Amino acid sequence: MSTLAPLRLLREPWNASEGNQSNATAGAGSAWCQGLDIPNALFLVLGLVSLVENLLVVAAILKNRNLHSPTYYFICCLAVSDMLVSVSNLAETFFLLLLEHGALVVQASIIRHMDNVIDLLICSSVVSSLSFLGVIAVDRYITIFYALRYHSIMTLQRAVVTMASVWLASTVSSTVFVTYYRNNAILLCLISFFLFMLVLMLVLYIHMFALARHHLRSISSQQKQPTVYRSSSLKGAVTLTILLGVFFICWGPFFFHLILIVTCPTNPFCTCFFSYFNLFHILIICNSVIDPLIYAFRSRELRRTLREVMLCSW
Repeated sequence: MSTLAPLRLLREPWNASEGNQSNATAGAGSAWCQGLDIPNALFLVLGLVSLVENLLVVAAILKNRNLHSPTYYFICCLAVSDMLVSVSNLAETFFLLLLEHGALVVQASIIRHMDNVIDLLICSSVVSSLSFLGVIAVDRYITIFYALRYHSIMTLQRAVVTMASVWLASTVSSTVFVTYYRNNAILLCLISFFLFMLVLMLVLYIHMFALARHHLRSISSQQKQPTVYRSSSLKGAVTLTILLGVFFICWGPFFFHLILIVTCPTNPFCTCFFSYFNLFHILIICNSVIDPLIYAFRSRELRRTLREVMLCSW
């Protein structure tokens, strides 16, 4: 599947000269360096499945008043971020199919504008997904360690401000990336943001698992149902850990790809790695497919509401 600029240029780095690229390719000409030919049908199917799943998650959260809390609002925003991945993937695939089969004839300037819009959606989904995973981790941390003050700390107003700030920052940063994608400094900023969010979430989760038992025991003396509370809090931490692991597996290769573009664009090994860009693209879409399944599997309330939504019992 062809990718649009600047993603096409992320697959074939611009900071390597043409001659160096040829030499690197020749030096890495083994069969495993030829990449994967992934059919457009797979992109379409995964995109449609992801879109439907995330729409159901959003609908379930909007339907059930018990889910009208900052935590589930953040999860809803994460689902919207995954929907951006699906919509951009579907739009790109349909656009390319129409062009390849001659069903759509447009000027080059229009194609460039379409490229920019699709890439803006993709970049926004990257930044917003990372940001909301971090926000959800912080929210869970507050739930466990500051349970008695949670509602005064995480008010609805603060949640709305947080969500608006994340979407605004995602849009602005994505616009900058699409405009200046040839600058290595922009890639370094994106990579640094990815690593910062991973470190932040890992530190929070390690602290949660290391001190959760001790902290929850102190809360237990003030709770009438400590066992239920402890089970719910730890279950939430496990859910977020699974989400983090899935996100790292699905997005890690893409960010490693960016690191190699900056550090070794002409190295034979790096050239081989670049040829698997479509596989990294598939993994990104798979992350959008897997996330809703985790929500439904881990949350009984959300699972019940999803069932009602699918049976059209609004």
